[in-house]
Amino acid sequence: MIVIHLFYTGKGDGARRFAEEMESSGLANAIRSREGNMGYDYYYPATRPDTVLLIDRWRDHAALDAHHASPVMGQIAALREKYDLHMQVERFIARENEGEDPDRQFIRK
Repeated sequence: MIVIHLFYTGKGDGARRFAEEMESSGLANAIRSREGNMGYDYYYPATRPDTVLLIDRWRDHAALDAHHASPVMGQIAALREKYDLHMQVERFIARENEGEDPDRQFIRK
C-alpha cells in the first residue's frame, strides 16, 4: 500500500474551503470510488489553521498512476489555483511481511 500525506496551505481559510469544495463538488467521492483507492480523507491540524492534511491511500503504484493520469487531476489543480494553495508531500510505502510490529507494545486497541 502507498500512503500519501498532502499538506495544503493557503491564506486564511483557503485550505479548508478547498477541502469543503472537494467534498461538496463530488470530486473527493469520485477519487474514493476509483479502482485501488483505499482511503481519501481530509484532516485539520489543531496548530495550523491555514493548513489541511489529506491522507490518500492506494493499493499499489499502478492504481496511483491511473489516478494521476485521470481528468480529475486537472480539476484538483484548478481548485488549488482558485484557493492559491501550496503543498508539502510525504509518501510512505507499506512494508509487507516484515515480521512483528515493533511499536505494537505502545498501541492500545
